[in-house]
Amino acid sequence: MKAAMIGDNCIDEYVRVDGQVVHRRYPTGNCVDTGVNLQKMGIQTSVISTTGNDADGKWMIESLTREGLDLSHFKIGNGKTAITYMDLNGNDRVHGEYIEGVLEHIVFDEDDIAFASSHDIVHTALWGKAENVLPKIRKSGCRISFDYADRLDHPLVESTLPYVDYGFYSYHKERDPFIEAFLKDKTDRGMKIAVATFGDKGSLAYDGTSFTECGVRKVDHVVNTVGAGDSYIAGFLCGLLKGESVAQCMERGAKISAEVIQVFEPWVVAR
Repeated sequence: MKAAMIGDNCIDEYVRVDGQVVHRRYPTGNCVDTGVNLQKMGIQTSVISTTGNDADGKWMIESLTREGLDLSHFKIGNGKTAITYMDLNGNDRVHGEYIEGVLEHIVFDEDDIAFASSHDIVHTALWGKAENVLPKIRKSGCRISFDYADRLDHPLVESTLPYVDYGFYSYHKERDPFIEAFLKDKTDRGMKIAVATFGDKGSLAYDGTSFTECGVRKVDHVVNTVGAGDSYIAGFLCGLLKGESVAQCMERGAKISAEVIQVFEPWVVAR
C-alpha cells in the first residue's frame, strides 16, 4: 500500500503565543502533515512538491527525510520556502503575512503525474495547486482524495468533483440538513465518500447509501489544533487502504487527531 501527497509545503512561524513573543516554528502544509501521519501509521508515503533553496527548505527536507517519506519527487526551487506568520491566542490562530515563495510557480510535470499515479491513492488540498493534474491521475485508475478545508463554496469544489473519490470538508457547525444535503450531493454526482468534520463535535460521512457519525476522543489538554484536520484525513485514508469500514476509518481519524492536538506541532514526533 502506497500513498502520494501532491501539493504544498511551508513553514508556520508563531510570532506570539498568548501575547508572548516566541518565534516558534515547524515544517507543515496539508500534504506534509497528512503524509507524515500516514507514514507513522505504516503506510509508505511520498510527497510531491517544491521547497526553497534556503535554510527553511533544507530544514523541510531534513525533517521529512527523518520521518521516512519518499522525497524522490520533492524538488528544490530557486527561491524562498513558503512561510506563514501567525499568533496563537489560547486555541485561536490569527494568520498574519503569508509569503508564497517558490510555491507561486510550482509545476507538476509528466514525470510527477506518472509517479503519483503509481500509488494506491493520491491526496491533495485546496491550496496544493495540483487540481490541473487530477484528470490525468484519475485516468490512470488511481484513487484521489481532496481536502477542501472550510471553503464549501470554493470553485474547486465543483471543478474537481469529477476526479475526486474522497472529499473532506470542514464545517463550523454540526450535523444539520444543510451539510447532509451537501455531502449527499457529492456522492450522487460521483464521489465515493464525502466527509464533514465538525471540530470538537465529531464528523459525519456519507458513502452514497448511508450516513455514519463519529465522535471525538476526549483529551486532557488541547495545546494547538493545527494539523487536527490533516491528521484526521491521514487516519481515514489509512483505514481505507487497509480495507476498513467507513466507521473504522473515522475512528482512526479521530484517534490520531486527538493525539496531534495535544502537542504544539502538526504531528506527534514520538509514537
